[in-house]
Amino acid sequence: MTVGRLARVLGLGAAGALAAAVLAAPGEAPARPEAFDAVVARVVDGDTVWVRHADRAGARPVKVRLHGLDAPERCQAGGIESRQALASRLAEGRVRVHPLGRDEHGRLLARLHRGDADVGAWLVAQGWAWSDGRGRRGGRYGNEQRAAQAARRGLHADPAAIRPSEFRQRFGPCPGGARGSPSGG
Repeated sequence: MTVGRLARVLGLGAAGALAAAVLAAPGEAPARPEAFDAVVARVVDGDTVWVRHADRAGARPVKVRLHGLDAPERCQAGGIESRQALASRLAEGRVRVHPLGRDEHGRLLARLHRGDADVGAWLVAQGWAWSDGRGRRGGRYGNEQRAAQAARRGLHADPAAIRPSEFRQRFGPCPGGARGSPSGG
């Protein structure tokens, strides 16, 4: 993705694209975009939301995939509850977005904070998502996942619950996908 396109997607405009390009050393990728305040426009599922820059009137919404976790698919057991838990947590609508890059589907990968609280950590601790499972300690939210499993919270109350990655391998994606816009289309 070009610096200009990334700046447009993030609502930075031409000045932001120029600044990012100028700050990057020749031959290097531009620095990670700065964190920004946003308003949640729509919760797609337990790990994907659409947000709008809080300080930029008319800015296009940005699709954000929460980094470090994996929530159940919408058609998977626990998928609706996971989405509802995230929607409830973000009901006030305002978050701080900490961009980390892009995923293979072009979504902005980011950590979200509501106040001082890491939304991903909360979601995993409540048992509505799994830590990404990478690394020796079980990923970014490994401790939260182990605590949720020990307490049988959320998804972990069901001994047959399976990770979304395994669900996708067995059954493929949910019909209709989760690619809609913030207005529901």
